Amino acid sequence: MDKLDPERRSQNMARVHGKNTEPEMRVRRIAHRIGLRFRLHRADLPGRPDLVFPRYRLAVFVHGCFWHRHTDCSRASMPATRREFWKAKFEANVARDRTQQAALLALGWTVLVLWECELKDESSIEKRLRAAIDRLCPSN
Repeated sequence: MDKLDPERRSQNMARVHGKNTEPEMRVRRIAHRIGLRFRLHRADLPGRPDLVFPRYRLAVFVHGCFWHRHTDCSRASMPATRREFWKAKFEANVARDRTQQAALLALGWTVLVLWECELKDESSIEKRLRAAIDRLCPSN
């Protein structure tokens, strides 16, 4: 049973945004600190990646575990109410993610997905960004 009444739950959910989230800001700060320059939410690319590194043709998505259904993650819980609605919503989110990533790959972009639960350790974020860039441009 939901602890909040429907109106309060609706207000809470309305405050959830897809841009400039704390996990995304953390990745942006680290990328900038290590000298990587990027563009944000490019509308001309499928899925409007959170960070785009045009020089390397790298698109980075910072996914929330709940909304994008991170496999085997405790944050990807299923709400107790309106389960059919949520099931359909999450399935659509995952299908859209797959479609957008496939479209980016078809355009010659490399896609890196960083999950919210993996972003606590700044050194691991830095390592993943550097590894992705090194794979794309070994002489960098």
